Amino acid sequence: MSSEEEISQTSSASSSSSNLSTSHFIGKKEDIVKAGRVTKLVNGCRDVLVVHHQGQLYAMDVRCYHSGGALQYGDIEEFNGRLCIVCPWHKYKITLAEGESLYQAVDDPTAKPLRTYWRSKGVKQRVHKVTEVNGDVYVMLNDSGEAIESDVYQTEKYRRASLKDRQRL
Repeated sequence: MSSEEEISQTSSASSSSSNLSTSHFIGKKEDIVKAGRVTKLVNGCRDVLVVHHQGQLYAMDVRCYHSGGALQYGDIEEFNGRLCIVCPWHKYKITLAEGESLYQAVDDPTAKPLRTYWRSKGVKQRVHKVTEVNGDVYVMLNDSGEAIESDVYQTEKYRRASLKDRQRL
């Protein structure tokens, strides 16, 4: 493993020291690996979930795009070869790498037995770039101008509600 290794959702991304100026420190990799998941308010404006699963790090908005469910409590499962986090509230499946929502589709509902397959609703959850440098994990926020459905839950109203949930645990 090199001293500057990037772990990212996109295999074509590259890392450089200049990228760290726009990256936000999340924690030590060993602590994240041990915990499996961490949440952090990044840049004072975005609640991010960082997940370590099968040797990879992934980052996305912490609340589900559908109804604001706390994704840090969701199971990670594989659907059609794609790793997803399953929202604990309504069981929505969101790919870890792309933030796509998956659903089971049926071509012919009259056919018996039903033949289902997994389809994408498109990107619904904002994902962020994760890098590791010398054991430190950083997130670079995905600031594309395009609105993504999970953006709705990045407000102070939901941040306060999330804090109350954590205090009850």
